[in-house]
Amino acid sequence: MKRPHGVVVASKNVDKVAEIEAVLASLDPPITVIPGHRWPDVEETEDTLEGNALLKARAVVAATGHAAIADDTGLEVDALDGAPGVHTARYAGPEATYDDNVDKMLAEMRGVADRSARFRTAVALVTPSGNELVVEGVLDGAIAASRRGSGGFGYDPIFEVDDRTFAEMENGEKNLISHRARALIALAQALAEA
Repeated sequence: MKRPHGVVVASKNVDKVAEIEAVLASLDPPITVIPGHRWPDVEETEDTLEGNALLKARAVVAATGHAAIADDTGLEVDALDGAPGVHTARYAGPEATYDDNVDKMLAEMRGVADRSARFRTAVALVTPSGNELVVEGVLDGAIAASRRGSGGFGYDPIFEVDDRTFAEMENGEKNLISHRARALIALAQALAEA
């Protein structure tokens, strides 16, 4: 697949878009994000991260006529048999806020000794000509016993890597090691090898 000159980030989550833009800008060469496009909401109906990422990227390509990058991320907690997984964003319900999801996770993990977890991100790139590429990034960590830090978004206050939560890290530091960064770097490598 030929590297696109620019892409639309297929997300309406401003926190996620900012993180993806920062990582894409740091690649060598960088991938330019095309701002200002709109598209209808895309319901994530697939049962895999890869399927949801492709669903969103295809819809944005159809709506904008530009190449699109979409991701879907799952938090997999060993003590919860891999949950919430594909339901990570809606763990506490369809209208859940970041705090609702974190509260539910902390309640589920109260008193649990095995706190190991991982974030898994599938990133899909779809072009107007119909080319599709899906890659994955994984970061192992643990669920903290309580919220720590003031940065980031989503589960960042309770996802620990090397005894620090994502919310305790500067954005630049998080963007060097995160599951999403790993997936986007894998995408850039796959494009370079194509």
